[in-house]
Amino acid sequence: IFKKFKFKNFKNTIEFVNKVGTIAENEKHHPDISFGWGYCLIMIHTHAIKGLSLNDFILAAKIDQI
Repeated sequence: IFKKFKFKNFKNTIEFVNKVGTIAENEKHHPDISFGWGYCLIMIHTHAIKGLSLNDFILAAKIDQI
């Protein structure tokens, strides 16, 4: 699962990244995150099965709710 989020500035971007980090820690499921000024790229998959699991979709839905 891959999604790009856009923001007005770096401050909003880093706040979003920190919220994603909190959710990831709570779920014990960690996405790949790349970010810079005004954007954040999130990639979610389960390395152990080399594909997607139910947990990937749960994490993606929670990130979308931020």
